[in-house]
Amino acid sequence: MTWGGYRTWTGGKVRRGLVYRSDALSRLTPADVTTVAGLGLTEVVDFRIPAELQYDGADRLPAGLTATSRPVSDLGLYATLVGAIASGDPVQQERMLGGGRAEAYMRDIYRTFVTSPENRAQFAATLREIADGRGPLLYHCTSGKDRTGWLSYVLLRALAVPEDTAERDYLASNTFRGAYDAQVRAGLKQSGRMLNPDLLIPLQEVRTDYLDSATARMEADFGGFYGYLTDGLGLDLRTLAKLQARLVG
Repeated sequence: MTWGGYRTWTGGKVRRGLVYRSDALSRLTPADVTTVAGLGLTEVVDFRIPAELQYDGADRLPAGLTATSRPVSDLGLYATLVGAIASGDPVQQERMLGGGRAEAYMRDIYRTFVTSPENRAQFAATLREIADGRGPLLYHCTSGKDRTGWLSYVLLRALAVPEDTAERDYLASNTFRGAYDAQVRAGLKQSGRMLNPDLLIPLQEVRTDYLDSATARMEADFGGFYGYLTDGLGLDLRTLAKLQARLVG
């Protein structure tokens, strides 16, 4: 998915075709790979951790393009989820994911986008590469909605896109992923691996509540969004100006 066309406070518009976001590219068909080749990408950044890569496989990319591995922690969510489904035990699944536990897990993950120095370094390196402008760049995680969604939210706000517009862009993942996620739940129920696959809904969706967990932590730790960019991510004014110059027209 590419985004662009959003209006900024400065009166400009975000340019299209320079930054793309995606879910995992490990299941691309040959036709999909041809489509990706047409984007003219010069870099692909993969935020998945080794466990995700091992389970889902490496990205399928056009010849000459190799993904840069830049893992951002999921606090063990992926392993927890795989374990819960593999158990086939409704009681264990309820104990792991029910009663608000899945939602709490998601809020904790979002907070680490702000609190973890390692996570901040991965996001910062990607923003610097976008600013340096070697060519179109794509970044992704497994579902393309949380780690990828957070970075997209941060980038849009760094470009002076209004906060509510950046939030709507973040929430759009629910529209794009809704049918596929429902299909996954139906398949798990049909196969007998989950009696109540709706336990997965808080993990499959993006929610304002999750985003708020990160932004509240941002306020507490760095005094606000600008502090997160400069003190948290270590982006200097020159880099922020380069992002504006490259991505806003």
